[in-house]
Amino acid sequence: MSINCIRTLIESANNTQPQKTAIVYENTKLTYEELFVKVNQVAFYLKELDLPTGSRIGLYSNKQIDQVVAILAILSTDYILVPLTTLLKSEQVEYIIEDCDIKCIITDKVKIKSIEKIDFKGHLISFETTDKQTASFEEIYKYYNKPFEANVSGHQNAVITYSFGLSGRPKGIVISHRNLIDSARVVSQYLDLKKDDVISGVLIFNLDYGLNQIFCSLYKKATLALHRFLLPVDFFNHLINDKVSILPIMPINLTQIFDEDFSKLPSANILSNVRIITSSGGNVTSKMVNDVEKLFTNAKFYSMHGLTEAFRSTYLEPEQLKIRPTSIGKAIPDVELYVINENGEECKPREVGELIHRGSYIYRGFWNGEEETKTRFKSIKILDKVLNLEGNLVDEIVIASGDYVYKDEEGYIFFVSRNDDMIKSRGFRINPIEIETVVNNNIKEINKCVVFSIENEEIEEEIVLVYTSANEVSKNEILFELKKHLASYMLPARIIYRKNLPLNPHDTSKVNKEELKKEIQEGK
Repeated sequence: MSINCIRTLIESANNTQPQKTAIVYENTKLTYEELFVKVNQVAFYLKELDLPTGSRIGLYSNKQIDQVVAILAILSTDYILVPLTTLLKSEQVEYIIEDCDIKCIITDKVKIKSIEKIDFKGHLISFETTDKQTASFEEIYKYYNKPFEANVSGHQNAVITYSFGLSGRPKGIVISHRNLIDSARVVSQYLDLKKDDVISGVLIFNLDYGLNQIFCSLYKKATLALHRFLLPVDFFNHLINDKVSILPIMPINLTQIFDEDFSKLPSANILSNVRIITSSGGNVTSKMVNDVEKLFTNAKFYSMHGLTEAFRSTYLEPEQLKIRPTSIGKAIPDVELYVINENGEECKPREVGELIHRGSYIYRGFWNGEEETKTRFKSIKILDKVLNLEGNLVDEIVIASGDYVYKDEEGYIFFVSRNDDMIKSRGFRINPIEIETVVNNNIKEINKCVVFSIENEEIEEEIVLVYTSANEVSKNEILFELKKHLASYMLPARIIYRKNLPLNPHDTSKVNKEELKKEIQEGK
């Protein structure tokens, strides 16, 4: 078996730290030995399904220890994990199932009802026993006690995570086993994670930032403390009771935490266990930095920037937060970052250009997304005016990120804009076409609609829907229909009725979104 896969970490932890606490969730704990046994039991059952190598297995459940067991069990086989966030609606789940031909879904007693609505034809496994026809983890733990041997290669596909791509439909990015192990290694290195750390599992496990917390815990043989973020008071109880020392979080969570009066928050001394806070998935504001500094007095705060097509590109050292609060930092270890102009030349300091990611942590490409892959995954020849490609060695792949940035005189990078219409809100990447399509297909009273974003410091960008119709449609009626088809984070914060929409002077078939955005921001 390859050393470049998560399975090697599971086996190593079981061999060297069997009695160490691996996972904590509420009042339940699992040691590494107990975790290893459960992972093997589920992996054995999955292999007995005798699915073709590389078959996709969906995971659609709320956070719990069995969810982590399922993730590690799938990664112990030659199948591919497809995490499905519970925020998705049934028709979105159905689309992903069809797009990557999911053969089996693992779920819980709550979300199994959503799967039953879409008439899924593949294998269905529930954590809890629900009926005689559906296999359950409870039964697997009781009856599957045969030895399991894994044989996983680092170059094999491991995970497909879905986000909203350039075409307006969710696109799956394919991640290899080697990608997962490299990501755990580099984060553990630059954050200086330790065996005694307790890493918060507050992030959802549908994207790489959340999944990486599981793998970093395994890599360092640390403890993962799971938590579902619902209320700030429960979140702080999690930090205190679980003695969390590493807190990966998103900017939207920071906003929620500090939304209350500071006098109602815990005192800084009882949060002194937290020594590192990381943030990715959105802009970190000066207010967030100041609030964190007041409450987490012993913590170093790392702001990070990743790409859909690569695990991570940059991080900003904690000591730079006050000096360059709006910077996304410099390249992480094993990565080279270049900023090039439209002629392929390297930009001078403070000249805006496209961010090119070279080196490690580049993913495999978009599943069933040839055009998306061609758009982002490029030959290193695009850097031929920057690098010496001696010997004509041009088979290396780099990422043309679509992010427009500039470097200052000391090489720190500052984000400016994206070259597409993607909206980033609450840590999620959202394509406005997805929302527009739902409106056009389901709300017949609306003649035309456009979706875009405006800046909102608390959630980075808020979604705006502007439409025309014979008569104004109730906002509640529009939201009621959208809620049937879209995840909650995709719902517009503002819905605006207009008799007419400004058109693009060069193409009158298209709405001039920039003009419309300007009008709305000016209150016209």
